[in-house]
Amino acid sequence: MSRHSIPRKTLGIAAILAAPLWAILFLSVPNFGTRLFATAAAVVALMLAWLAGRSLSRRLSGLTAFVDGMLDQNGPRPHLQTGEDEVGELARSLSRMAPRIEELVGRLSTELTRREAVLASMTEAVLAVDAQFNVTFCNQSFIHAVGDHVMAEGVPLIRVVRDPALFRVLKQVIDSGEAIRQRVTLSAREDRSFEAYAAPLANSSSRGAIAILHDVTPQERLERVKRDFIANVSHEFRTPLATIRGYAETLLEGGLEDQENRRKFVEIIQANGVRLNNIAADLLTLSELEAGRPEPEPGPIPVKDAVCGAIHAVEPAARLRGLALHADPIPDVFILGYGIRFEQALLNLLDNAVKFNRENGEVRVDVHAGQDGQIDISIADTGLGIPAEDLSRIFERFYRVDKARSRQVGGTGLGLSIVKHAIEQMNGTIVVESQVGVGSRFTITLPQHAPR
Repeated sequence: MSRHSIPRKTLGIAAILAAPLWAILFLSVPNFGTRLFATAAAVVALMLAWLAGRSLSRRLSGLTAFVDGMLDQNGPRPHLQTGEDEVGELARSLSRMAPRIEELVGRLSTELTRREAVLASMTEAVLAVDAQFNVTFCNQSFIHAVGDHVMAEGVPLIRVVRDPALFRVLKQVIDSGEAIRQRVTLSAREDRSFEAYAAPLANSSSRGAIAILHDVTPQERLERVKRDFIANVSHEFRTPLATIRGYAETLLEGGLEDQENRRKFVEIIQANGVRLNNIAADLLTLSELEAGRPEPEPGPIPVKDAVCGAIHAVEPAARLRGLALHADPIPDVFILGYGIRFEQALLNLLDNAVKFNRENGEVRVDVHAGQDGQIDISIADTGLGIPAEDLSRIFERFYRVDKARSRQVGGTGLGLSIVKHAIEQMNGTIVVESQVGVGSRFTITLPQHAPR
């Protein structure tokens, strides 16, 4: 066996074990020379043991630094000393393993960064919790959904979400270990509905769950609007149809011979037929506006001509009710839009101002061209006014403030909805100000157009 093949650690241990033997020899041999030799041998053995221990400690420290360097990918890699002993074999094994570990750690780091980027950029809210319902991850969409709370890893979920439905879903997932899909409602800002898909966290040392929340509030609102629309249309058609059917049956069962009332019955049938026709026409108009199928190309519209035309159209009805129509001098300005739709919107507003005004009241039309390139058209009346709780809903289809009076004067409940859609189609806005017992003012704002 060569000298280099003997491990230094083995030599050091042998020297340490040999030291007591030389001490026994020193005490048992009476010869002074022999004792001196034994003493010298013991000193040499101790020195060899110290040198071997120091070398072993230095090499182990080098291995420790090398392993620490493997964990720090950006730091410098310390040099690793190898040898022919067991420690050298360990060093060579670590040297062969280091590139593979680096590659694996790099892949995991890249994959983790990619997944976090994907989750953070999702429009759906993403939340991950541990078994104690502490937040381990959440994206910006979830923070916005729960009200822009300050979120950090380890924060208890109860601090930011008070709704028990989400807790029940997460607890069921953690307890059962099975994925769940369920609709939940969060009321941090306003009641918002989410389709929650929750699943247990896989390959984790501790149990947890991750939930993806898809906001279905717009779909629920649309479904509710559709249900309300169908119910309202059915109700609006049912009343005049029932009236027509009732009076037609009356005429067939002998009413035709009733010379005093038969004309009245026919007039009622005709009036309800006209009402049905108006509702159908308004529904078709509203459908075209919502579908975005207006006239082929917008064109310049002289505001003065449109306003004056609408005023002339309602003058007979205003005269019958003793109403005064006032219009300040209208400037010669133009807007870009669809003439028929614009005139229909003005006519609907003026018609409402006449129908829902009080006897001998007043309707005023003002047109003002501002310096910001906007044109304001306001129509004010001295009617009964609109209660504050109804102002936010008057542009809804079939919504009426005074249902009995609206039907009495022949309203379909679609006029203001048509006005709103027509004005928005021309990049304008409409607002309403009203005070009960004083009157209402509707103001249309549209961008001014300079015709060529």
